[in-house]
Amino acid sequence: MWTPTTRRQHSRMGLRYETDLSDAEWAVIEPLMPRPAPCGRPPVWTTREILNAIFYVLRGGISWRLIPTDLPPRSTTYGYFSRWRDAGLFGRINHHLVMADRERVGREASPSAAVLDSQSIKTIESGGPRGYDAGKRVKGRKRQALVDMDGRALVLDPQPADVQDRDGAVPVLRLSRQTFPFIVKAFVDADYAGDRPATATIITVEIVRKPPDQIGFAVHPRRWVVERFFAWISRNRRLWKDPEATLASARAFLYAAAVLILVRRLARSK
Repeated sequence: MWTPTTRRQHSRMGLRYETDLSDAEWAVIEPLMPRPAPCGRPPVWTTREILNAIFYVLRGGISWRLIPTDLPPRSTTYGYFSRWRDAGLFGRINHHLVMADRERVGREASPSAAVLDSQSIKTIESGGPRGYDAGKRVKGRKRQALVDMDGRALVLDPQPADVQDRDGAVPVLRLSRQTFPFIVKAFVDADYAGDRPATATIITVEIVRKPPDQIGFAVHPRRWVVERFFAWISRNRRLWKDPEATLASARAFLYAAAVLILVRRLARSK
């Protein structure tokens, strides 16, 4: 609930742009960023400003060409973004921040239970892998999201929309074994029923079915946290549709949105 106290706590009025990292937020993320090369020409722009520009593109939903002139130019910003994307930097940062935020609230760093769901989203004319989700009547891509029981992103995987959930769950569950190996149970909806998700890993897949007498919308136990995560990342206009030409770029922006949530949360708690 918004109160005068929480509005002051979340206010970003003192920053140049609302997407800029505050000093407290930069203190959280700086140790996780790669260091400049010790040799060669010194960089013109700081890593903090590069991140500010990437978050500006993410939050505002603009093209790289529309970056304001007081931020790093598009060639510099996209160059760093593509290198960090290929190195999987945003996913690694998210992994560290998830563990830090879980420990902050008194939980174990690695979760033992998770929730898995998908979101179908339209693409634009930029091309790249896509498909048609007949169930939701969406031509584009599907975002598979595995989150912990509080809604923190654990594994994010964009896929063509014609990939069935029971098939798309397999790579997500297998990826989770590398980064969060203590997960033993995943809660899913009925679209994930079948042998493939159940036998993909040692993770027990439990289907949370809707009540037989349900009419209209109802909040389902456990599953609602992943829906809330989709609502959180949808505050970023770059994610309203999927404009990326590659799945790698789409994945990087998804993790960047998850990082933005956790960085602000951890900075406010200090």
